[in-house]
Amino acid sequence: MQTIRRLLTVIPIVVVPAAATAQTAVRFGNESADTTAITNMLVEGAAAHLTSPEEYVAFFGNKFAGTPYGAHTLEGDTEILTVRLDSIDCTTFVETALALAYTVGENRTSWRDFIYNLQRLRYRGGTVDGYASRLHYIADWAVDNIHRGNLTDATRLFPKVNYIVRTIDFMSANADRYPALSDSATLARIRSIEEGYRSHRFPYLKTSDLGSRAMTDALRNGDVVAFVSNLNNLDVTHMGIIVKESPTAVPHVMHASSSQGKVVVESRPLVDFLRKNRYWLGIRVFRLAR
Repeated sequence: MQTIRRLLTVIPIVVVPAAATAQTAVRFGNESADTTAITNMLVEGAAAHLTSPEEYVAFFGNKFAGTPYGAHTLEGDTEILTVRLDSIDCTTFVETALALAYTVGENRTSWRDFIYNLQRLRYRGGTVDGYASRLHYIADWAVDNIHRGNLTDATRLFPKVNYIVRTIDFMSANADRYPALSDSATLARIRSIEEGYRSHRFPYLKTSDLGSRAMTDALRNGDVVAFVSNLNNLDVTHMGIIVKESPTAVPHVMHASSSQGKVVVESRPLVDFLRKNRYWLGIRVFRLAR
């Protein structure tokens, strides 16, 4: 891990979003290569003239096909907004595609605007304020981004919806797995966040219901899906993006796969992919709120 950190470039940048100016620090894998790649992808996306935010999410997700899987790419001695295009995990894959799609939706093609939007999606209130400000739990990520108008929870729009109640405290219960939680103040902040997710109720689509035509037709190309865990103190353990060749086609999932070591589109349909994993109960579905 120390070797990887030394290879990262940390630079201060000034980001100019729609009508505001904010200064932040960014950790790049390779500053020159990454900023150039981001700009090129945004220019290509703008030229594609797609019809919906979901289509843009799928478009940008496909740009990362074959990218190596890398765990813990956001971790460091201090919490800094991190951009890694050379390796990616399931969450950073989804966040990166969403931030690119959001930026093109604003008719912007600057990597600086992408950085601004990535931070808005990844951190509570869009502000980097230590390890606990990162939206580690998908339940927390959903609540915060939906409240700020970044995302919608599309799960409720499906023909058959179920609800589950969870007390989410996996991180504090397994603090030894998270080096940052060795700091007592950071651990206390995480516990305070978890207090807000005691008996947290959220909608999901059961695996057993996803085989119906009505349910699969309701999924859109580019939908973000979060895989609901069967653990009692955790909500979601994996994320991906739906791939459909047409509105009525069988949905597949594109994701950063740890087992395959890269970003792939699963050959098995979504429902079969879910059935093969006994640790997942179903999915949540999210869309950009524009």
